[in-house]
Amino acid sequence: MPDLLLELFSEEIPARMQAQAADDLKGLVAEALRERGLGYEGAASFATPRRLALHIAGLPARQPDVREEKKGPRVGAPEAAVQGFLKSVGLASLAEAKIERDPKKGEFYLAVIERPGQAAIDVLAEILPAVIKRFPWPKSMRWGAASTRADALRWVRPLHAILATFGPETEETDVVEFSVDGVASGNFTFGHRFMAPDRIKIRRFDDYVPALEKAKVVLDAARRRDIIHFDARDLALAQGLELVEDDALLREVAGLVEWPVALMGEFDAGFLDIPPEVIRATIRANQKCFVLKDPSTGRLANKFVLVANIEASDGGAAIAAGNGRVVRARLADAKFFWETDLRIRLEDRLPKLDHVVFHEKLGGQGERVRRLVLLASDVASSIGANVTLAARAALLAKADLTSEMVGEFPELQGLMGRYYALAQGEPESVAQAIEDHYKPQGPNDRIPADPVAVSAALADKLDTLVGFWAIDEKPTGSKDPFALRRAALGIIALILENGLRLPLRAILAAAFAHHVEVSEAVPTFILQGVRDDEASDEAELAALVQGGRWAWEFASEPGKSIFAALHRYIEARFSGEAEPREEDARFDDLFALLKPYERLREKSLAVRGEAEPEIVAELETEFARERDAFLAARRELFEQLLGFFADRLKVFLRERGERHDLIDAVFALPEQDDLFLIVRRVEALGKFLDTDEGKNLLVGYRRAANILRAEEKKASPEEVASFAADYALDALVEPEEKALAAALEPAAREARACVAREDFEAAMGALARLRAPVDAFFDKVTVNAADPVLRLNRLRLLNELRRSVHEVADFSKIAG
Repeated sequence: MPDLLLELFSEEIPARMQAQAADDLKGLVAEALRERGLGYEGAASFATPRRLALHIAGLPARQPDVREEKKGPRVGAPEAAVQGFLKSVGLASLAEAKIERDPKKGEFYLAVIERPGQAAIDVLAEILPAVIKRFPWPKSMRWGAASTRADALRWVRPLHAILATFGPETEETDVVEFSVDGVASGNFTFGHRFMAPDRIKIRRFDDYVPALEKAKVVLDAARRRDIIHFDARDLALAQGLELVEDDALLREVAGLVEWPVALMGEFDAGFLDIPPEVIRATIRANQKCFVLKDPSTGRLANKFVLVANIEASDGGAAIAAGNGRVVRARLADAKFFWETDLRIRLEDRLPKLDHVVFHEKLGGQGERVRRLVLLASDVASSIGANVTLAARAALLAKADLTSEMVGEFPELQGLMGRYYALAQGEPESVAQAIEDHYKPQGPNDRIPADPVAVSAALADKLDTLVGFWAIDEKPTGSKDPFALRRAALGIIALILENGLRLPLRAILAAAFAHHVEVSEAVPTFILQGVRDDEASDEAELAALVQGGRWAWEFASEPGKSIFAALHRYIEARFSGEAEPREEDARFDDLFALLKPYERLREKSLAVRGEAEPEIVAELETEFARERDAFLAARRELFEQLLGFFADRLKVFLRERGERHDLIDAVFALPEQDDLFLIVRRVEALGKFLDTDEGKNLLVGYRRAANILRAEEKKASPEEVASFAADYALDALVEPEEKALAAALEPAAREARACVAREDFEAAMGALARLRAPVDAFFDKVTVNAADPVLRLNRLRLLNELRRSVHEVADFSKIAG
């Protein structure tokens, strides 16, 4: 069967676009062929810096013939309907149509359309120009005289030639003839730009690859990568060195050359005093070269491997020397940045962070750092880390963003902060936390284990999540511009891998309390009511909260946010859930100013005398409504975030082989926000359901739940409520229901006790003892008895069974 060979030869294809472009070319042509009824046996696409190529094997020589019947109007239908039918099917008159009879609807017209299939080469001549013209380059250009036309071809760089041949494996092939913006298809291509630039005649794919190889072009990107990798390792080995592996760089360099030639370069050994990551970033980013290390010491060597695109007559000596000069110049710049940065202490860089924007609605990095200090302290206190060191790490975590080195190499943020912190004598744990607070940034990234680093990393991600949630910038569908899913997965990994007991509701409340986005997070009654001796003037107070931002801190307590303390106090006084903490007692006098009655009454007295009682009542109502709306909005925010964590936890555990429905079964229980305990419950539940006792109990639970659900659907609200009442022991009749009741109460009691002490395996074991009495109950007892009293009592017994099982997990969420 015939094959198609297509090559689009252009001036240049950027390395970052090549793989996607090859996939797009294959996908677009394959889709167009399917639409035309042309199948094929296989397809492969390729990309080099100058060409996109596509080989499709096993195409038929022709399209299949098509026969189609289209039903028309009834015989005798209005003329307009008849003419519309003839036009739609391409018939000149009714004489070309058939008349068919339907036993129910009578006679109607039928058009039989027969279209012979086109030759495949003609179909290709139609579809290939269309594919080329609508090719989805991320960036493209017009060129030459035609560039003034709006409909001119757009390509990534000027398109010079099109190779398009079609034919069987053993015979001469034909050119698929078409033209795109003056570039006509042919049966030729070109070799290497410098070493074999002449035209090469091509018949089919089998001679295309070796012809290119002879002309110094390696078509397959994977093979170019292998050549570079093996040659670079061999060069390093010959020097007694070891290649520092870099798969991303390897892929990029393979996209820069058509004929890879690995060479060894060298730079001054004095530059090795610079941090090795800086050397690697400099050589990698600026010269696309690979660094080497001494395997005996693990330190970088003053040599590197570059990849040329030509076999030079001098063996590459001039190319290597030229690259060495450029690398030395780049490293000199890096050394200057390094030495300049070391002269400025990290804390002295903090004021500059106020001018580094984090997000337009969330303020600058300076504000963010002040939040992180408070939140890292909260986390450290919760997990038993050193609070002082965690706060210090959070304070300095973002300082390197203003350094010269990070300005040049943003990918070194955090890492350079660690180097600068160590150089200025910061504790090792603080310095390491500065680097690690960004981690983990993906499933394969290292997860910090040091408690100080964990505190800073959790604070960074929690602040991000709460902030973007508060301004309603949540992930939607496949869009997640602020990497919030990654942040949540990072929090989950940090908690689970370190076995942390960190209930989410409490830590989210802390993050929320420390956040400075007042317009979303703080009710206006707080801002209106807060007064301080140094800020009693209305204009000064307005300046403090201008733009809806809270920038006020107690001068006597550096780093302590007035908002965080006030938020705790307000929530305690108004929610009725807890008393204010002793350290917040200073707000007792302030509390009166927060109540509209006293505050607004004093303001009213000063303006127009005694306030009317109805006005006071109206203001109190308004105050209560505003307070309740704030608390409700905060609860909704937390529930949304907890749901988001539940979804991410499913992803995290699914990758570890856990069932997502078991996560649902545990998350459905009230107040489930301790991720470490949730995972332990899920694991215990999974093991239990793998046993015969677990499987049988699940069956029995479902029978009970299904009966209750069916009855609840039919019953009134009052009757449904009555099902939840305690069953009567003296109303139990059958031995099997008495046995179930006798087993149920101690099993439920023991399960609750086991859950309370977090022994979930034992809780499952307690429920497992219900297997036999549950089986016997459903074998012998009729729940929907004729006697309504007996029926209600048995429904209550089943409800107690359901409630007891839910002490451990919501079995209704379990699939299967």
